[in-house]
Amino acid sequence: MVATPGAGGEVSDGDLLARHVAGDPHAFGELVRRHRDRLWAVALRTLGDREEAADAVQDALVSAFRSAHTFRGQSAVTTWLHRITVNACLDRARKAASRRTAAVLDERQFEDLLEPHESAAAPAERSELHRELLRALAMLPVEQRAALVLVDMQGYPIAEAAAVLDVPTGTVKSRCARGRARLLPLLSHLRDAPGGSGDRAGGRNRTENASVPETEARPGHDFTPGGGGHP
Repeated sequence: MVATPGAGGEVSDGDLLARHVAGDPHAFGELVRRHRDRLWAVALRTLGDREEAADAVQDALVSAFRSAHTFRGQSAVTTWLHRITVNACLDRARKAASRRTAAVLDERQFEDLLEPHESAAAPAERSELHRELLRALAMLPVEQRAALVLVDMQGYPIAEAAAVLDVPTGTVKSRCARGRARLLPLLSHLRDAPGGSGDRAGGRNRTENASVPETEARPGHDFTPGGGGHP
């Protein structure tokens, strides 16, 4: 099968997926290489646990690998991949919630969520700010957390987040509003702290009162369908 190169000569995501369906053994691996860091970031921020996030991304990629023939092009391939990943995260979060009444994340897990360059060298105030913000985020209902991760942390427009979550735009707006309202009393004491939300430049979807921390996806995670999947 001959795929059509996109701008700059790069084969498009859609063509790569079509190549995979047609039997190209390398096409899906290229899709994973392009998108795994953002998928990993979404999973890590939604679940707050590296092992759970790695398993969720692995589950999602295996599902995408096997169900690629069902893709009809009604959304971008990246939106389709994010939807599968978020669904895998929500499934894991709901199962975890049924096993325990409250999620408790230890200090090591919070440190893992910080940017590698900040966890070692950032001022103590900023590290503590990140921990406080992530603790607060982990207390939200998982549906609200997923919406805020996409909109406030990943920078997705409301319409794209709705496509990923497969819900109406009004539902995304409602979940974000409720999530921010829940975050506000948990974070209000941080607004005047050094490096707090009041000191940070806002992104395209950020709110002044309850900004959620951005954490970089860690490069180099090799998620391969049927493989180990853990970073």
